[in-house]
Amino acid sequence: MFRRTFWFTTGVAAGVWATTKVNRKLKQLTPESLAATAATKALETGHRIKDRAVGFALDVRDNMAQREEELGDALGINTDPELPAPRRLAAIENRSTPKYADDRTTYSYNRNEDH
Repeated sequence: MFRRTFWFTTGVAAGVWATTKVNRKLKQLTPESLAATAATKALETGHRIKDRAVGFALDVRDNMAQREEELGDALGINTDPELPAPRRLAAIENRSTPKYADDRTTYSYNRNEDH
C-alpha cells in the first residue's frame, strides 16, 4: 500500500510540475509577450550600438588630433614663424614721386586739357 501511495504522489507531483512548465511556456509564447521581449531586446541592442558608436567617434577624434599634431611637427607648421616687418600699402601712402621710373610720362590723363 505504501508503494502505491508513493507512486501516486510522485505521479501527481510530476503532473503538477509538467503543467506548470507548459503554462509558463505558453504565456511566454503569446503575441503580447513576444512583442514585449522583442522590444526590450531591440532597446538593449540599440543602446549597445550607440555606446559603441560614441566610443568609436571619440577614438577617431583623439587619433585624428594626435595625427594632426604629428604632421604639424613633421612639416614645421606648429612652430611660430618669423613674421616680416609690417608693410605699408602703396595706396595709403601719399607720395608725390612715382613708384617706378616708367610711371614718369608726359601724357596727362586730364581730359579737360584737350578742349
